[in-house]
Amino acid sequence: MTDKERFKRDLLELGVKPGDMVLVHSSMKAPGTECAPEEIIDAMEEVLGEEGTLLMPALTYENMTAEQPVFDSAATEPCIGLLPRTFLHRPGVERSVHPTHSVCAKGKMAHRLTVGHSMDDTAVGPHSPFMLLPLFGGKMLFIGDIMQSCTFMHGIETILKPPYIRQTPSPVFTVDGQARQYVANDGYGWGSEFQRIEEILEEPDIRRGSSWRPTRT
Repeated sequence: MTDKERFKRDLLELGVKPGDMVLVHSSMKAPGTECAPEEIIDAMEEVLGEEGTLLMPALTYENMTAEQPVFDSAATEPCIGLLPRTFLHRPGVERSVHPTHSVCAKGKMAHRLTVGHSMDDTAVGPHSPFMLLPLFGGKMLFIGDIMQSCTFMHGIETILKPPYIRQTPSPVFTVDGQARQYVANDGYGWGSEFQRIEEILEEPDIRRGSSWRPTRT
């Protein structure tokens, strides 16, 4: 069994199935495999099938600053790893429009989940793919010990407005040729501890798979 076949088997055992909408947080280091990023993406697309939708954050918060304010949804590279950068440039992938928190998607619901993000004034607003995902019964997949990277939780913060968050104006960005300013959440210097939701959720709301052990060492 190849690493790719083993990965597909593990996804199915975890509960990922054809027709699902799955937002993936991962890195190439997490699986611990020599598979190319294209193989990892191929494996996920093959499991989801033609009726499914694969999504990946394409965050650019390190690239987009007051000094570098120009965002091009077709060209601005994600700053969060090789998998999102590879996924962005695959045929048929659509990208939501936000200067720091865009999402790429491919599959049956890709357009529906990405098209409205430009209407939001916050990074993870009600029209973002992050917040639309649960409305359509979507799932989030974390490959590796990276629950702290759950960008979806920023949407919860936007809704609940906890006292450790204050809203401040963002820099003025040029977004696909148009000047835009957003509302940013400032955490008063506090770091995110989103991984604590793993201690709160129970099955079936969270499912834990076994560690993926590739055939190569």
